[in-house]
Amino acid sequence: MSAPAGRPVPPAVGALRRLPNPRLTGIGAGLFAAAAMFLIGCVDWLLFDESAVVFGVLFLPVSALTALWVRPADLVTAPISVPIAFALGIAPIAGGGGGLGGRTMAVVTALAVHAGWLYGGTLVAGLIASVRKVRLMRARQRRLMPAAQTARPAAAAPAPAGRSAGRPPRRPSQR
Repeated sequence: MSAPAGRPVPPAVGALRRLPNPRLTGIGAGLFAAAAMFLIGCVDWLLFDESAVVFGVLFLPVSALTALWVRPADLVTAPISVPIAFALGIAPIAGGGGGLGGRTMAVVTALAVHAGWLYGGTLVAGLIASVRKVRLMRARQRRLMPAAQTARPAAAAPAPAGRSAGRPPRRPSQR
């Protein structure tokens, strides 16, 4: 694979271009993140003895992929859906016992204890979504610039004598 100017592309860039590039709706991105984090939580519970570090480290790429794969129209949903996915995914590794109340308290405690991972993943998703939005706005501005340059504004006519520019003409008083 080569660049348009004929220069070779670095292997990492070529590998990134071969990755899938889905465009998920806001709900689809949220479902992707939630399903991925729940699956990661279950695998962590089975294989890694409920390791919060493994769960947190794997949360970061899920957050990045969610922000990269969401449609441009739904970019605002990425930083909203990843914390929800984190809370859903931490349920299998939170522990707790004694019924629903014990499990709920274990999840709330796990969210408080592992807030650094939660904030980090949310920050990753927010930064990626913000950069994508800025790039989209700049691309739209570049598309509109040639049209704005070809349209000429009407030449400003000089104000008639006795009238200052910027003021509406005075109506003659009726007597």
